[in-house]
Amino acid sequence: MRSLLVSFFLLFLLAIGGSAQRAQQATIPPVAPLPPAASPEPPKETSEGFDTIVRPFVAENCVPCHGFKKQKNGLNLESYESAASLTDDHERWAEVVRKLRAREMPPEEEPQPSEHKRQAVAGWLARELERIDKITPPDPGRVTTRRLNRSEYNNTVRDLLGVDTHPADDFPQDDAGYGFDNIADVLSLSPVLMEKYVSAGEKVSRIALFGPPILKPTLTRLRSEGRRVRDARTYSDAYDVTGLSLPNAFHAVHRVPVEGEYVIRVALGGLRPAGSEPIAVTLWVDEREGQTIAHDQERAASFNDDRQDFGGHTLEFKVRLGAGDRRIAVAIPRIFEGLPPRYNGPNPSKRPPPPPRQFKPPPTASPERLEQLRKQFDATQADLEKIPMNGVRVNSVDVGGPYSQVTGPSRASLQKIYTCGHVNGAHTATCARRIVTSLARRAFRRPVTARELDTYVDLVKRVEQQEGSLAEGLAVGVQAILVSPDFLFRMERDRTKAATKAAHHPISQHELATRLSYFLWSSMPDAQLRRAADLGTLRNPRVLSAQVRRMLRDPKSQALAENFGGQWLQFRALESVTRDRERFPDFEDYLRLSMRRETELFIENIIRQDRRILDFIDGRYSFLNERLARHYGIPNVSGPAFRRVDLSDTPRGGVLTQASVLTVSSYATRTSPVLRGRWVLDNLLDAPPPEPPPDVPNLKEEEIGSAASMREQLELHRKDPTCASCHRRMDPLGFGLENFDAVGAWRTVDGKFPIDATGTLPDGRSFDGPEELRAILKADHQAFEHCLTAKLLTYALGRGLERYDKRSVSGIVSRLPEREYRLSGLILEIVNSLPFQSRRSASTP
Repeated sequence: MRSLLVSFFLLFLLAIGGSAQRAQQATIPPVAPLPPAASPEPPKETSEGFDTIVRPFVAENCVPCHGFKKQKNGLNLESYESAASLTDDHERWAEVVRKLRAREMPPEEEPQPSEHKRQAVAGWLARELERIDKITPPDPGRVTTRRLNRSEYNNTVRDLLGVDTHPADDFPQDDAGYGFDNIADVLSLSPVLMEKYVSAGEKVSRIALFGPPILKPTLTRLRSEGRRVRDARTYSDAYDVTGLSLPNAFHAVHRVPVEGEYVIRVALGGLRPAGSEPIAVTLWVDEREGQTIAHDQERAASFNDDRQDFGGHTLEFKVRLGAGDRRIAVAIPRIFEGLPPRYNGPNPSKRPPPPPRQFKPPPTASPERLEQLRKQFDATQADLEKIPMNGVRVNSVDVGGPYSQVTGPSRASLQKIYTCGHVNGAHTATCARRIVTSLARRAFRRPVTARELDTYVDLVKRVEQQEGSLAEGLAVGVQAILVSPDFLFRMERDRTKAATKAAHHPISQHELATRLSYFLWSSMPDAQLRRAADLGTLRNPRVLSAQVRRMLRDPKSQALAENFGGQWLQFRALESVTRDRERFPDFEDYLRLSMRRETELFIENIIRQDRRILDFIDGRYSFLNERLARHYGIPNVSGPAFRRVDLSDTPRGGVLTQASVLTVSSYATRTSPVLRGRWVLDNLLDAPPPEPPPDVPNLKEEEIGSAASMREQLELHRKDPTCASCHRRMDPLGFGLENFDAVGAWRTVDGKFPIDATGTLPDGRSFDGPEELRAILKADHQAFEHCLTAKLLTYALGRGLERYDKRSVSGIVSRLPEREYRLSGLILEIVNSLPFQSRRSASTP
């Protein structure tokens, strides 16, 4: 009966959810600018200026490629016959201004206008477009009702119920739009996802109230990609004594389902010289050193007494692991110690060397057989001389468990649910309503009416009567809340018709709290935000500023680094990046994880320490562990812990020279100035080039680095007029980063050709190498500020920016100097902006 009741209720809720969603979407017109009031006639001086300044210039310099006869890239400037086109096709003219000022048009192979004429036309157009922006009615736009994405769902469940099992990881992948996966218009709701919601709701509710289910122990083999053990004949005094950054270590990330005891089974392999001291094998969990086990191969049974063969040897660690993603590493520390004295290693072995083998042929062997046996003996002796100093390695790691699993609900979950105060029982008749009221207010992120609550309270009581347990009733009630559209969707309600005479209106206090929390935390508002919204004080500038600064200092702001930073800088893509193992043998999972962590920590530092946003361009510091420092060639960094490292004496600085960015903007076999240049244009300058034509030929890969340099190949490519205009912008930026290979390591040659990292931008500015490139980007910092503001505003709103948002972006950027370019200043400007605090009225056509 209980299951039937639950199924009926959930289907009922989902049906309501579908109806609510359709109704909500039906009332939302497409996000478009407010139409200008009857397209007012341009002022006389504007019309005269357009006819005397712009049209003659366009006719002489632009129409041959962009007119009625030829419309390159679909642009016909000859059709713009009056100044009214500045309003009607505002974005096209803004692009014309940008290309003129950057000297990208006319193309360099065409006759060029005088610089005076070029800048005069660009300046006049820019002033007119700015004038039009100022007289255009402000429009905050409208955000489509949107569901929580996977990250937001996981975080919201964690903060609502204290359950941090990442249930949404089992959901279908979220679609992305405008570079982010929290964009309302692309977050669809499929039948499969609806089923996942129901399943996740049941699982989460029962974990919160009764604890995780008892799991049967299983054995899981971990994967560590890219490792390639190479034999060492010599060693460096500065080698990593922890062994973590050596290729014979093992690194993996493992999802631990529940807290409990686990067995980590380690299989060894490889050879070590006979007479060596026992090795040590160390287990690391989440970059913290755990147990170390000594292993003496010579005490184990072996068929060989002239070498230590670790093949088939296993060790077991017993360790308690908490639920969640755990970084597990197994390493062999001080691997060059304890070797026989002839290897000249540190702390040589004190064991007596094994006696030299003697050639003892059978006395009855024939001369031919004797010669054959002698050759075999000599070959074996030669092999012994080739045994490497570091041949022993971790072959595989298996995780078995859980054992001694923690049972029962967590204290945090019970406190979040039993807000009646009776965590240990002794409930009263009012407890069900008090609990449901608290849960619904937090889950729906707004006040709830008694009528809304009645449905959930009645369900809880009916199940309680049938099962004889309030906890069972609450489990069903929590599940019902978790599949409610008010939980799954972020809905913003319009004002009544009587209150919507204005073109736009402020969102409610609770809607503002929700926008703020999902912007900075990717999660629901906490108690302080809800309290400010309840009191109606959140929109007060002082209160809002204090809340923003508090939230940025909170550890939950890590979500901003992971979700915004990971998609803006694209280091999320590192998870799927592969590299040619012959060309890049050092690229393995530990390096991949270290690359990502560096950039995450760099962004987190800017957020928590409220650094200047220009550090993204030229911050002369970063966060490194020993593995990444060795990759960069930076000395005096030891151990697995990340720490702040000064980069003043290196060519690195800002995000542009971090290995994560350099790797995701390269191919598997080589660097790509085109990809890197496009990355800079898109993510630092907000000026992405158009997609290449479908018939553009590829570079001759087999010749790069052998018959021709990368630069020579691209020079040939740019001779095609179809390609030249875009490559003039992209290629120089990418050439400035050519000293970094496809995994971000420094180099001075590519194959047999020396690196040429010079570049000349379309506006004539030149540079040589990454430091001078960063200097140019920093000098043109307003372009970066516009880019970061536009990206962050897109992420904050959950929609793409439109023409009417340009005024807000420009206003925010103009006020950044007053805020010393601090990240908190940028975020406060966004949070106080019209599009963040308001929405277009539903009655607006």
